[in-house]
Amino acid sequence: MKIGVISDTHTKYNKAKKALEMLLENGAEFIVHCGDIVEVEILELLKHCGKRYVGVYGNNDAHLVSHHKNYNLVQEPYHFKLSDTTFKLMHLPFYMTPDTEVVLFGHTHQFESEFNNGTLFLNPGEVCARNKPVSECAMLEVNEDTFIVTHFTRDKNEDTFSTKIYNYTRLK
Repeated sequence: MKIGVISDTHTKYNKAKKALEMLLENGAEFIVHCGDIVEVEILELLKHCGKRYVGVYGNNDAHLVSHHKNYNLVQEPYHFKLSDTTFKLMHLPFYMTPDTEVVLFGHTHQFESEFNNGTLFLNPGEVCARNKPVSECAMLEVNEDTFIVTHFTRDKNEDTFSTKIYNYTRLK
């Protein structure tokens, strides 16, 4: 299963739209937003992307609570299961215990992909390109024996995304 992972879109609707479209074009079957969604228009992108999705509240999303019933928004930490794999989703990296197979988080605006003792810790980086001139996101491919993480980056002056791939052997 391919899971598109974005975070920290903030007010950057066009960057979020490009990232989401690219993930869908690359086969994303499920979308996760790791928080700091900020704009209702970005929630609309998720809702109408044609795939199931989940978004977690970030530290800049309190105002979105009034829209909670219209979107698949959750509080952190949120545990769920996809493709026979356990996940924990959060925005703030406060719940970084290895009690699931995959831990997804945001907030730091820095891409991170680490595999420790059977748990993948993944932060897709920032879509908003606030801290650096690069918009980024990730695709997590969950296979029976492997996790494949593709880190996508797009420079402000580029139309296409560059990729770097990380392969991890699952412990089962």
